Amino acid sequence: MPTTDLLFPADPAQRAVARRLYALAAPQPIISPHGHVDPAILAEDRPFPDPARLLIVPDHYLTRMLLSQGVPPAELGVPTVDGSPTEPDGRTIWRRFAAHWHLFRGTPSRLWLEQTFTDVFGVRTPLSPATADAVYDELAARLAEPEFRPRALFERFGIEVLATTESPLDDLGQHAKLAADGWGGPGGRVITTFRPDNVADMEFDGWAGNVARLGEITGEDTGTYAGYLAALRRRREAFIAAGATCTDHGHPTARTLALGADEAARLYDKGLRGLADAADAETFRAHMLLEFARMSLDDGLVMQLHPGAVRNHNRWLYARHGRDVGGDLPQATEYLHALTPLLDAYGNDPRLRVVLYTLDEYTFSRELAPLAGGYAALYLGAPWWFLDSPEVLRRFRESVTESAGFYNTAGFVDDTRAFCSIPVRHDVARRVDAAYLARLVTEHRLGEDEAAETIVDLAYRLPKKVFKIGENLL
Repeated sequence: MPTTDLLFPADPAQRAVARRLYALAAPQPIISPHGHVDPAILAEDRPFPDPARLLIVPDHYLTRMLLSQGVPPAELGVPTVDGSPTEPDGRTIWRRFAAHWHLFRGTPSRLWLEQTFTDVFGVRTPLSPATADAVYDELAARLAEPEFRPRALFERFGIEVLATTESPLDDLGQHAKLAADGWGGPGGRVITTFRPDNVADMEFDGWAGNVARLGEITGEDTGTYAGYLAALRRRREAFIAAGATCTDHGHPTARTLALGADEAARLYDKGLRGLADAADAETFRAHMLLEFARMSLDDGLVMQLHPGAVRNHNRWLYARHGRDVGGDLPQATEYLHALTPLLDAYGNDPRLRVVLYTLDEYTFSRELAPLAGGYAALYLGAPWWFLDSPEVLRRFRESVTESAGFYNTAGFVDDTRAFCSIPVRHDVARRVDAAYLARLVTEHRLGEDEAAETIVDLAYRLPKKVFKIGENLL
């Protein structure tokens, strides 16, 4: 990445220290332990499509902003649930997006995209309605070059490990191809993550059918609760064989609950019969977090908990275009009491590792930092989704460091579907950390030698350790 003063302090003394610290972090390999890049991109290593389909169509940060100004996603090429027509022409999509470029002033989306243009593609023409075609043509020319195919970019980005995210119903075929090519498997460069939401959340569309499919895949009788647990354990084994070191749980809340086996079985049966209500679904999700923690004690997978998202809040958008297209919103989330059953059971067991995330930044100092600073099993995940912006990354360090320190946090995760944005997002996080550490140094709260060690830990060593990157779990 270019050595500019982007995101560095205005104060000259702090800025000078930030430059030196950033120079240590910038060349570190990228550990991307949580994200949603399609593994097929790397398994098949085909040239990327046109610039619009690479950078705009799949990026709900971009399409939701234009929707907020009256531009429907179909006009930006976003696929529809029923297969009805959407804009097919990449250049038309690009021009439409460029005409609304001013909407992104001051947003992290603009920062990421501009840095992607310059740092990834070497395109320095500022985007505007007048330059839309010129920028499009420059990007398209780059995408036609072999150096801009996915695996070549992976190498140039300096990615050491990239974790994707799959459900227990995924056949992991793309990961098998990656492993056959020497890119995947335990200790590989591209690994998977076990995300069981579609079989653990009774409110997930088609939950009962998903559970039946889980039984077919594993040969277990998921008509019973005991068989269901056995099936989950089998799939976890398959994911570990494909390189997984983590699970991921995207629950609406952080609630945990310890049910007896008989009570859990009755609730499970109620769900299979279609009789469970919203309260039952929340109870089952809460109980399953404890079950997944027990499984993690056995197989070593790190748990990641991403609560607080109200899924598909924009019902029109969901009905028209489906999941994960910008219709989800954050909500206030309580952790202290919600996590007590889990922490009572396993919070002091260092064999368990739980990485907590939030969409409610007001919990940083009030709940999350004190919790992570007091339980061996807990680590704080980086701000994500609506919060993975320079200002919130800075506030995160300011809010949590005094209670939890640096070493009860888990390093940066990009949580992105946009493959080409990965180096940019990690660079932003490293710059923010350099700026924060520089302030501690110039305030005589930390020696620069310690700050230098810390920033390399945050950028590289800490995420490897917390997420067990490079470890064989079974």
